[in-house]
Amino acid sequence: MITTTLIIAIIFLFIGIALIYWINRRKFYRRNVAGLEGFSSFEASVFIRFIERLGKWLAYTLILFSVLLFLLYNSEKKRIVRQEHKTEIKSNRSTTKNN
Repeated sequence: MITTTLIIAIIFLFIGIALIYWINRRKFYRRNVAGLEGFSSFEASVFIRFIERLGKWLAYTLILFSVLLFLLYNSEKKRIVRQEHKTEIKSNRSTTKNN
């Protein structure tokens, strides 16, 4: 369970960063010498910009979700370590009582 959370968080983080990189790269290569974005038509401009905006929001959501999964992984790991420490203390107490 814990390692699955970590793996999913890493995958979501990678996908989010790659998506932002890909969108920004496409936007960069669409620019002409004057620095303006070149589109074949007005409709293409509106549609592509809308899809890119949705893609960036999706990427930001994936990155935020991956950060939350990292925090969840960290808290679960700490909880397990604390629980193991408690059981270790209880077992040490019981062995000292028996001696």
